[in-house]
Amino acid sequence: MSIVAEAPGFLQVFSDGSVKRFAPVIANASSESSDGYKSKDVIIDPSKSITARIFLPDERSATSSSSPSNKLLPVIVYFHGGGFCIGSTTWLGYHVFLGSLSVTSQSIVLSVDYRLAPENRLPIAYEDCYTAIEWLVKEKNRDSWLERANLSRIFLAGESAGGNITHQIAVTAIRENLCQAFSDCHLEVKGLLLIHPFFGSERRTNREMAEGAAGDVAMNDMFWGLSLPKGSNRDFYGCNFETAPLEMEEWGRFPPVAVFVAGVDFLKERGVMYAEFLQGKGVKGVELVEAEGEPHIYHVYDPESEASRLLQRQMSEFIHSL
Repeated sequence: MSIVAEAPGFLQVFSDGSVKRFAPVIANASSESSDGYKSKDVIIDPSKSITARIFLPDERSATSSSSPSNKLLPVIVYFHGGGFCIGSTTWLGYHVFLGSLSVTSQSIVLSVDYRLAPENRLPIAYEDCYTAIEWLVKEKNRDSWLERANLSRIFLAGESAGGNITHQIAVTAIRENLCQAFSDCHLEVKGLLLIHPFFGSERRTNREMAEGAAGDVAMNDMFWGLSLPKGSNRDFYGCNFETAPLEMEEWGRFPPVAVFVAGVDFLKERGVMYAEFLQGKGVKGVELVEAEGEPHIYHVYDPESEASRLLQRQMSEFIHSL
């Protein structure tokens, strides 16, 4: 067998279609409070191997942050990145960042492990993550960890491919009237937080055509080639946000959005274009926030850095401004 696609240190795809993934350091969930939060793993759909990890800030952290311990908490539904092909909420970087985010923002975080490409090509990741939101609503009164969840204050968030998923779930929620379907529990997606979102198109951007960009372009194209439906190109709606199937009236119901970009990230240009696109569609409350001098998904690689702490505070501020 020969290797037909590779992300060194993370992924190898072989000529017979088999896939080998290399996980970095992972973290186990713990129901014992540590650093102001506790965590546990849950099964979203056993038939499809969709799982998630819940992060819950403990009452002591609520007290120290001047938030009443009996107050209902916003819910952040988080989708990890990895070009739709790698990544897991169990990775140490995600665990530390999201656990700390739950404390900083005083939110319940539901971090979703969706099925990965190329074994499960798009739109499967979108379908799995939408299923996770439906699960959240159904489990609200069954799971003691969700007793304080305020389903009228749901925020969708994710980095890289997870940022892409965040956008797509919002589009699906609008088209399928998700909030109306669960009107008995007053479900509402209040806002989106996209971190270094992974988008593309057949048309190359200036950054992608610049000298020295060939390696980054090839890696991005590889992930898109592995994750897009067979026969599709980069103008597939899941890649090119400009092809989103929404009417102008529907764009008027799109939630406020915070788009976080990193100064030296190859994907920064796409993130800026996305924010400008939403503004052009009349979406209210679009914010663009740049972390100067930082690389792609720096918060996953160094979740305890000052830049990562700042990102958590900025996310918290956006959440509590709505």
